[in-house]
Amino acid sequence: MTDVEDATTRYLMYGVLPGWFLPGIADWAMHRRTRIEETSGLKESVIHSLMMAEVGVPLALTLLCEVNPLLMSVQLGATAAHEATALWDVRTAVRSDREVTPVEQHIHSFLETLPFAALASLMCLHPDQVRSLLRGGRGDPCAWRLVPRRPPLPRTYLAGIGVGVAAFVALPYAEELVRCVRGACGRRKDRKAGRKAGNRMERKSS
Repeated sequence: MTDVEDATTRYLMYGVLPGWFLPGIADWAMHRRTRIEETSGLKESVIHSLMMAEVGVPLALTLLCEVNPLLMSVQLGATAAHEATALWDVRTAVRSDREVTPVEQHIHSFLETLPFAALASLMCLHPDQVRSLLRGGRGDPCAWRLVPRRPPLPRTYLAGIGVGVAAFVALPYAEELVRCVRGACGRRKDRKAGRKAGNRMERKSS
């Protein structure tokens, strides 16, 4: 591994990937401050969960598997899907009563660019696999199957990333989803109570 390759690998492992955690938790805090459970509600929270999956699945595969045309195809597809979902997310928030502040929009810019930065760096590290992908994987029997990393990444590093994902992504957004589910259930009960009260008023007046 050359010095440039080593620096790029360290940038990915200790820069880009952990760098996803801070804007992720900051975005969750903005949703909480603007009372997402009372505004855009469950729909936007489910969109956030979808975006986490669009980042999380290719991330897990990249940490555990060798980079090849299949993995790059997954990464490219997930990155494109994440960008489209991010647009849907902002549109949903703007069309609701939830305020999307300039600070939150700036946080979104970090979250949207990190997948592109990671993918571009990975492609620079593996130009042979980019060429193989452009050729459709011809001549490579492992091109279209998942191959475990050899050697695997250090267990301590994987454990650290797992703790970071749990603490800064999974748990906060699960809490948000629970809040939004409770809010939706509460509004549904209020509507039912309102309809029952209206029916009683109609019966009394008749």
